[in-house]
Amino acid sequence: MRRRSRTRTTLRALSVGAVLALLATACGGDSDSGETGTAGDASTKVKLQLQWVTQAQFAGYFAALDQGYFADEGLDVEILEGGVDIVPQTVLAQGQADFAVAWVPKALASREQGAGITDVAQVFQRSGTLQVSFKDKNITSPADLRGKKVGNWGFGNEYELFAAMTEAGLDPAKDVTLVQQQFDMQALLKGDIDAAQAMDYNEFAQVLEAKNPATGQLYQPSDFNVLNWNEVGTSMLQDAVWANTERLESDPAYQETTVKFLTAAMKGWIYCRDNAAACRDIVVAKGSKLGASHQLWQMNSVNQLIWPSASKIGLIDETAWNRTVEIARKTRNAEGATVLTQAPEGLAYTNDYIQRALDKLTAAGVDVTGKSYEPETVTLKEGGA
Repeated sequence: MRRRSRTRTTLRALSVGAVLALLATACGGDSDSGETGTAGDASTKVKLQLQWVTQAQFAGYFAALDQGYFADEGLDVEILEGGVDIVPQTVLAQGQADFAVAWVPKALASREQGAGITDVAQVFQRSGTLQVSFKDKNITSPADLRGKKVGNWGFGNEYELFAAMTEAGLDPAKDVTLVQQQFDMQALLKGDIDAAQAMDYNEFAQVLEAKNPATGQLYQPSDFNVLNWNEVGTSMLQDAVWANTERLESDPAYQETTVKFLTAAMKGWIYCRDNAAACRDIVVAKGSKLGASHQLWQMNSVNQLIWPSASKIGLIDETAWNRTVEIARKTRNAEGATVLTQAPEGLAYTNDYIQRALDKLTAAGVDVTGKSYEPETVTLKEGGA
């Protein structure tokens, strides 16, 4: 989703039921796989469904395409944009894509409804979701949301927020005024809400790209308080690569394609770690809706959700997975619904394929942990230009 996956996850809704009702509307092209081949042979055609529009949230995949990493693995990859009417995990489950990028709780909700999908690489190791407020609101902890107007997108993006409020002893249905937030930060900037949901790589940048009417200059991070769910302890896993479970279990060619795809994709993310500006340029050239400074901020912020990766990029951490599942099962939204009604069954995730990809990269001398990674300093321009 980002958001609308985050910065946006793909969809947002008021309840899990609404999300599930929309699953049938997912769209995509027909799957068209060729023969697996090496350089000089026929390439394997692969379709990757994103969960939102072209932006640096997905830069690693665009970089793998641009730098020829997919081609090096004998893959001919087509990247499909997401949109508000596209549920990536459903496109995958229906055979209209070979792989998909989706947030873990949303994908698990689809699995519970019968979608045969498996998390094969957990690219984002940390949550990018924030709750942002102006300093004068004095919201420095979830407990401080009591009595406040609290914006949220719905569509399953609200559960980290609701879990934090619940742990702080607040009843989200009674102790705050919940406001359905639009896909921008105007409600916060206009003072219509006290705290707004934001992805650190998208919406938070949007407020920093707006002018402070009191100074005539752009807002600064010091003008805001930010609740970060990684620090609060209610973060959930977000962008992951999902594969078709049935094909994983029965098709050796697809198994090999999965390893090849992950090898190239992780190499793309590693390239973006080390070449943030170049990946910004790749995304902008691909037609990102927001401008160059915004995309560089997004690239820099997304890198921080991945790197450093002590357990190696893409590996699924059991503790983080279990926390995500627990929140998805136990935390209720304003309508009393949870994301999941039971623990995931079957092959919900596997590290088998990403480990094979990492072994290939490590053998080639590629740094898959980014232990020395340091974020850059990005200067935003008005409107993200």
